[in-house]
Amino acid sequence: MNYKRFLVAIIILIIIIGGMYFIGDNNQNNVTSIPETTDNIENNNNSEIKKTDGSEFLMNTLVRLRIHDEQPQAILEETFNKLRYLENKLSKTITESDVSNINKNAGNKAVEVSDDTYKLLKEAYQFAEKTNGAFDPTIGPLVSLWGIGTEEQKVPSESEIQSALKKVNYKKLELKDNNKVFLQEKGMSIDLGAIAKGYAADFVLKYFNEKDVESAFINMGGNVSVHRDKIDNTLWSIGIQDPDQTRGNIIAAIDGEDMSVVTSGNYERYFTQDGVRYHHIINPETGYPARKGVISSTVISNNSSYADALSTSFYILGVEKSFEIAKSMEDINIVLVTKNDKVYVSEELKDRIRLTTDKLEIIYR
Repeated sequence: MNYKRFLVAIIILIIIIGGMYFIGDNNQNNVTSIPETTDNIENNNNSEIKKTDGSEFLMNTLVRLRIHDEQPQAILEETFNKLRYLENKLSKTITESDVSNINKNAGNKAVEVSDDTYKLLKEAYQFAEKTNGAFDPTIGPLVSLWGIGTEEQKVPSESEIQSALKKVNYKKLELKDNNKVFLQEKGMSIDLGAIAKGYAADFVLKYFNEKDVESAFINMGGNVSVHRDKIDNTLWSIGIQDPDQTRGNIIAAIDGEDMSVVTSGNYERYFTQDGVRYHHIINPETGYPARKGVISSTVISNNSSYADALSTSFYILGVEKSFEIAKSMEDINIVLVTKNDKVYVSEELKDRIRLTTDKLEIIYR
């Protein structure tokens, strides 16, 4: 297929499946999804496999699911039950969630949490170590201070930022025996917005494997994960949003199966004051929105938690450090778009990525 035909096909698919395209909120993850068309399903030789679509607002974003299975409705309903369970444990805005209880007892006492909350906090701590604090689960005070994406968003004073920074330090997060968690200082707070949806996607994908689901697609506010290949035995094609254009415009498509594609960008949640754009990807070291020249950071992996946490981290760290970390890990491939119209791509993606624009210079690393 030549370039023009490919581009036209992508546009048509986006129009046809507009109901499956979502730009995320909360965790700066924005990915265009391009699932199969209805024709693929109708032409499938296995008449026992049925399709069910569903959506629900969970974890502060719109979650969309497409299930192909002999009993897709039952799988769909149980999937949403599992996501509700996780939301009730991990949300910082649900009063009795594990995360809220940890935050309310900061500097006071350790709190016993569920196995899943404890497991996720262990993963979050490991990513904080791996990225030298670029990913920090205790970033809550800074997120609340800036309030980006809320009615209270503002540019804080320097003194307010410095005060909040004193409460951000993952090394003061204690993971004790018996699932107990303790924040060492009052005023500290956990915010798992940069990893919770990734963990939830892995949670769901594990369930799909247990149930031997034929094929599935999950979009959690832009965190896109696919289970196996498409129902017609072809690869999924996941598009990456163009950070300089409106929703639905993509710069590239990634082909694959059993993968997650997560993007962090500065173009969805932000506000402008005195001609300066303030986006919501906060650097835990400076207390300000990250400015390392990257305007879009995409991670492709078969582990959605990894992709989620690292997409945020790589946006903050910039090109060189991001590739250094990516190359030190298995199954981590990245696509970084910079403000000078360059796109840096992992060498391993050479046969899987297709650019849909000629405005960017592609550099394989």
